[in-house]
Amino acid sequence: MDLSVSSSEQGAVTIVHVAGEIDVYTAPLLREVLDKQVAAGRTDLVVDLEKVTFMDSTGLGVLVGRLKLVRGQNGTLRIVSAQERILKVFKITGLDKVFHIYPTVDEAAAATNA
Repeated sequence: MDLSVSSSEQGAVTIVHVAGEIDVYTAPLLREVLDKQVAAGRTDLVVDLEKVTFMDSTGLGVLVGRLKLVRGQNGTLRIVSAQERILKVFKITGLDKVFHIYPTVDEAAAATNA
């Protein structure tokens, strides 16, 4: 399956909507989109994984790398997912303690603004 990545603005927050599978083949697309947002000065990011059907360690690596990048610029990167199979990947790796994970985009965007 392919990966679809788009973005929208909600105030000062950039929401990156991701759909499909994030794996070794598709992760570079996600990395590219996130890097372009950061390069454009958009460092308050919400990554919406609600329509992601699969994510492997490559996808996690992209997210961890971008988290470090935005933190270096006093930004934030928050995750949106209420899907158990995606949340499980974060829990197994301990990254649920590193990322702020929210059940909805609105909650994540509100928390980013706080």
